[in-house]
Amino acid sequence: MRVLVVEDDQDLRYAVATALRGDGLAVDEAADLPFADEALFVTEYDCVVFDRMLPSGDAVAYVHDARRAGRTVPVLFLTARDTVTDRCEGFAGGGDDYLVKPFALPELVARVRCLCRRAGTVRPPVSRFAGLEIDSARRQVRREGVLLLLTNKEYALLEALVARPDQVVPRAELIEKCWDEMAEPNSNVVEVLVSQLRRKLGNPPLIHTVRGVGYRLTAAGTR
Repeated sequence: MRVLVVEDDQDLRYAVATALRGDGLAVDEAADLPFADEALFVTEYDCVVFDRMLPSGDAVAYVHDARRAGRTVPVLFLTARDTVTDRCEGFAGGGDDYLVKPFALPELVARVRCLCRRAGTVRPPVSRFAGLEIDSARRQVRREGVLLLLTNKEYALLEALVARPDQVVPRAELIEKCWDEMAEPNSNVVEVLVSQLRRKLGNPPLIHTVRGVGYRLTAAGTR
């Protein structure tokens, strides 16, 4: 899942982005509306976190115009404006959620995850493939009933592959889904993570390399 955080306070933006990355989300950052607009033009996001009052204006007005233009990405507003009127303005302007400052980072992460799930394709709470069981609600993975301890990035990579079983998922697509703008496309981050995940999934192997293209999740015994 990929999230855009739009906040002009550098320290708060860093704290929010760090909390979201710590929960396995890919996060891009923007300090003001023009940068956010450019990011939204070139990248598809599962959620956008807007500080309401930004140097170039009220984010509610920007989101209102974006909704009229057909953009449907879920939006969470962060703001110190806490009256009922302020909250109603946020929802009327196209916001999906509204969190008043100061807030607890774990609550922010939970709200963003909820909005991301709402944005994505509806999936069953538990997915199964070739002995794998992926419980998206608990973020747990089992193989043949044995619980596997995966990192957030390993879970995100496996989730991306399970969503398209027996299909080749290009390396570039995995980078887009599982990393953010901080990742170096020419590095070996994908190869390293796939190697780690293969070791944890055990034998027979389920993740197969399609040389020069990407990776495919295939049942044991088939290639």
